[in-house]
Amino acid sequence: MAKPLWVVVGAVLALLGLLWTLQGFDVVQGSPMSGTTTWSVIGPVVLVAGVVLVVLGVRGRKP
Repeated sequence: MAKPLWVVVGAVLALLGLLWTLQGFDVVQGSPMSGTTTWSVIGPVVLVAGVVLVVLGVRGRKP
């Protein structure tokens, strides 16, 4: 059985991590976060955490 809450939270985290990564590398501009090394590091970490939550939520529990 899938865990829908984990999938939704993981997807939101993954999208935020992707956005923060792109802002950190100055691909997405127009924000004080753009071009900042901090977000170039935090973004991928959040992205990976989100993907892990999605995978765990989709795999679900074994009966």
